Amino acid sequence: MQESSSIKHWAEDDKPREKLLSKGKEALSNAELLAIILGSGQAGSSVIDLSRRVLSSVSDDLKSLSRSTVAELQKIKGIGPAKAISIVATLELANRRNQVRKNHQPLISSSVDAYDIIGPMLSTKSYEEFWILLLNRRNQVIKPYKISEGGVSGTVADPKRIFKTALEHSASGMILCHNHPSGNLKPSQADIALTRKIKAGGSQLDIAILDHLIIAGDSYYSFADEGNI
Repeated sequence: MQESSSIKHWAEDDKPREKLLSKGKEALSNAELLAIILGSGQAGSSVIDLSRRVLSSVSDDLKSLSRSTVAELQKIKGIGPAKAISIVATLELANRRNQVRKNHQPLISSSVDAYDIIGPMLSTKSYEEFWILLLNRRNQVIKPYKISEGGVSGTVADPKRIFKTALEHSASGMILCHNHPSGNLKPSQADIALTRKIKAGGSQLDIAILDHLIIAGDSYYSFADEGNI
């Protein structure tokens, strides 16, 4: 009879669950943590081997793994729908956790402050989204708000919807934000034209457009820092 590859049949020293309990979560490798999520391997292959295979598929880059879809994960030998869904759900939960802020109205004093709030929401997206950070007169965040989402190469940001949302929340200022899944931080001509159009509209409504951030992975481009707004 072939020995099961499930974690519960391993020797005590090889069980990541027991290792977590005895030594703490920090003692586990990424592969061991992923093994707990997966639960079991496949015939002739342990769950740790399967975890390493999954991580190897993204060059051990957890951000790349968080961008993977259920369909993409299922292309990995040993990953079926249930395991793929578990990985996607776990990483999405981690992403949402990163979005939580102790202060519900953080103060924006620089592009770094804005990126710290919006970056976790957009850095791992595989398609383009357009958001705004609504600010009060003290430049505290009222709330982040998603305006639109599109495909890999673009999304439509309707100025009417942007200003309608700002007025509904009595915002005195806004920071525009969108991502470039391609990784290219350079603003397009459409990005520049939209920024100018919204800034002009904001001046008519006494709503300051303080910046426009383009997010690409762990980096960003700030119109304000570059003197383009």
